Amino acid sequence: MKNTLIVIISTLLLALTIAPDLEASNLPRSREGTLIESTSPSEVMVRAKGIGYWEKGMTKKKDIEKTLLRTAEEDARKAAVYFVLFGGTDPLLSNESERKAFDPFMEDFFVPDNIRKFIAWEGEDFFSRVKKPIERKKKYELHIEKAYKVNKQLVQDYLNNIGILPSREAVTEVLGMPFIMVIPATKKGQNPIEVLQSNSDLSHAAKVIESYLTARQYDVVVPEQQVDLSALTLAQQSLKDVEEDYGYQLALSIGSDVYITYEANIEKDRLNTKKAIVNVRAYETTTARLLGTETGYSPSADIASKVLIENGINDAIDKVLSRIMAYWKDDMSRGVQYKLIVSISTDFDEDQAEEISFAFVDILENITKKGKFKENIVTDQTLDYLIWCDPQDYAQSSKLYRKIKKSFGDEFEDGTLKKVNINRKLVLLKVESD
Repeated sequence: MKNTLIVIISTLLLALTIAPDLEASNLPRSREGTLIESTSPSEVMVRAKGIGYWEKGMTKKKDIEKTLLRTAEEDARKAAVYFVLFGGTDPLLSNESERKAFDPFMEDFFVPDNIRKFIAWEGEDFFSRVKKPIERKKKYELHIEKAYKVNKQLVQDYLNNIGILPSREAVTEVLGMPFIMVIPATKKGQNPIEVLQSNSDLSHAAKVIESYLTARQYDVVVPEQQVDLSALTLAQQSLKDVEEDYGYQLALSIGSDVYITYEANIEKDRLNTKKAIVNVRAYETTTARLLGTETGYSPSADIASKVLIENGINDAIDKVLSRIMAYWKDDMSRGVQYKLIVSISTDFDEDQAEEISFAFVDILENITKKGKFKENIVTDQTLDYLIWCDPQDYAQSSKLYRKIKKSFGDEFEDGTLKKVNINRKLVLLKVESD
């Protein structure tokens, strides 16, 4: 009898320890959210679902409704922040190593009082509200959906402070912030600067994107003020098979790390109300590789086209910038990237041109990070490379040029390496005969 009593007491204590299951964790129960829009450079609006619960013994029966609503709203706030961390196409925790590093912090992070710090605004109305009885009315669930504004920047700062994500300071200390240029999408052969000057809507769109970038503390290059036509001409002469891609050449000659293109169209719906559709793309300048693309939509309204375009841009730009920053962080591990183009004088014969190309292979194997470089074009007159260097050693293109020039003199004695143009990530050189 005594042993039986001990077993019963132990079983009851264990049940009290683990029940109710829903209270055992601070993590959200629903974990369902949908991005509505990016409302500012630091905030996003999320439609989140919360699951509230009540079961026998939690509170008095007269407090069931209050308990259901309180726990449902707490859960929806958690789900909104959970979406910013893990959901959508551009979560703050973007890879498995970051998610695993965050695991030990999750219980403390999702304490209701902590989550409230990240909620900038909460809607009063419900998209949906459904009460569900479970297990013969001894247990209830309340499912709600509401809109929340989450301060994404505060969440990111929290992750920076606990060492899950590298801080902006850590990234910029090594690489600096990326230089970004904003230009309208144009047809091949069309000059984007002329388009900016002739189309007031597109000019306004560029200013909206540039304002968004400066609010995020990116370095912005304004093409109308920075374009150097002589450098552009040199770039055009040196590059192969891209003669008509004026926007790419413009970004490359100016020396931006990333360039953003956009196009905006105003359309009318079935009710004859105007709506803006804005497509934003970001490219890596040295390769013209697409980093991200998003389409933003404004609400339908009979207002000025510029306002509609601005709303459409706000809907698209935040996701694109997330991908730019992910690319920039990746450069910390891969190395800073340069585009190196070498023109070889026609004074050299075929054998000498080959010796020059061999010399550059040896040089790049020694100065690049882990010998990482890519040959794009190798001809008797043109060498075109993408190279990755340790940012601690070659954070400036002038240092890279100085090292290449010295190394080339040791590798090839019958020619002289001269600088044509150096502009951030673009290094244009020429080998001339002595």
